[in-house]
Amino acid sequence: MQPQPYADGDPFMLGVASGDPRPDGFVLWTRPLGLSGTATVGVEIADDDGFRRIVRSGSVTASPARGHAVHVEPVDLDPARTYFYRFHLDGATSPIGRTATIDPQATRMRLALAACQHWEHGWFSAYRDMVAQEINVLLHVGDYIYEKSFGTGPDVRSFGAPDPFTLDEYRVRHALYRTDPDLQAATAAFPIIATWDDHEVENDYASLQGSVTEDPAAFVARRAAAYQAWFEHMPISPRRLTPHGAADIVRRFEWGALASLSVLDCRQFRTSQPCGRGGQVIADCAEVFDPVATMLGLEQEAWLRDRLANERTRWSLIGQATMVSRLPLPGGGDARWSDIWDGYAASRDRLIAALRQPAVRNAVLLGGDVHSFWANDIPSDPERMEGPVVASEIVTSCLASRSGPEELFTGIQGRNPQVRFHDNDNAGYTLLDIDAERIDGRFRAVRDLTDPNSASFDLRRFAIEDRAPGVRI
Repeated sequence: MQPQPYADGDPFMLGVASGDPRPDGFVLWTRPLGLSGTATVGVEIADDDGFRRIVRSGSVTASPARGHAVHVEPVDLDPARTYFYRFHLDGATSPIGRTATIDPQATRMRLALAACQHWEHGWFSAYRDMVAQEINVLLHVGDYIYEKSFGTGPDVRSFGAPDPFTLDEYRVRHALYRTDPDLQAATAAFPIIATWDDHEVENDYASLQGSVTEDPAAFVARRAAAYQAWFEHMPISPRRLTPHGAADIVRRFEWGALASLSVLDCRQFRTSQPCGRGGQVIADCAEVFDPVATMLGLEQEAWLRDRLANERTRWSLIGQATMVSRLPLPGGGDARWSDIWDGYAASRDRLIAALRQPAVRNAVLLGGDVHSFWANDIPSDPERMEGPVVASEIVTSCLASRSGPEELFTGIQGRNPQVRFHDNDNAGYTLLDIDAERIDGRFRAVRDLTDPNSASFDLRRFAIEDRAPGVRI
């Protein structure tokens, strides 16, 4: 692959980003284009957007082995502070980014929840609304890119390339996403905390098993390429990209005594979907209840259980890719979709048991994947959809894609009384205002995905109150 040329002489055409905030720092990112060899990129961090009070400066190497991606991880910064940053290369200066360290004495915070943004299906105007809402942090729970086209259209733009399989091809797909002006403005305005789902690699894959790429060796190579490209385009420490094509993205964030956020990986360690490869409607499948089957892998399950056993915060937020609630399908019986938590009943039971530990005061599950908005109560026995409510679940719709399968969702509130709200007609994101007494939420819907200037609006408001599990609509 030839080096990509500068756009009007600008190596920073992919913009800047920050992520994984801490009380004393964060990760800064950019990826200069047009380089053929190793380059030195300068970085400045300041108290002000005019860079009159620079608090850190230095340089970092941009290597072709990492696609010239640059990650900077400053430490020993002040907590609860806003900072500005920029990069320099060969006389060019990047856009200015704005970020912030975590407040360890936080009494309130504003978090946005997003997922599922398909380049071809819609414009990313929801990001412009996030910037206007002045959020503290964005939690993105997966499908940040799509590896394939699907659906009957109409599309608003094209990938202009076939599905990616190699590292260079995944780099091009990520770089294309990074040229979107609304996405660029958002990543320059606030920090992001991200995990992945399947489309960052291949639809409905499970661990080392592809659903499209059937040859095991070919899929392992594809996954390794996709993982590296994801790291090269995300503000997350590259140290988390481990040898042999694996990665460690399971991590935890705390805003003092107010809230914790445990970020999970629902793809890399899961066992294969029950009764067949990939996601599908299944019924009367005994493998669903296999106690060895797992969505997270036993090591990650233990990590989450141990963190929650020692919980110190008022709100325990769990960021993960998909829907935890039972989704009984039309037609009755035991019909279910195999690629969500419904396909891993024993693993879900272990998750609920971890959330019921005495140290957990308010458990809130945050997910995406299903291209629709959901507000759900999680009972102690989600399989039978009965028992006391032990947690709340908020599932955000696609930020920009087609709606979920109507034939699976129609009449869901009649089949699962724990579903408090469901909307399958709108794309957008979810806004959460968190304080000591409650979480006030808003499902923010985009009026028209085909209009790049579309506004967003409050589709529905909801609340979760302290020590009162369940969603109030």
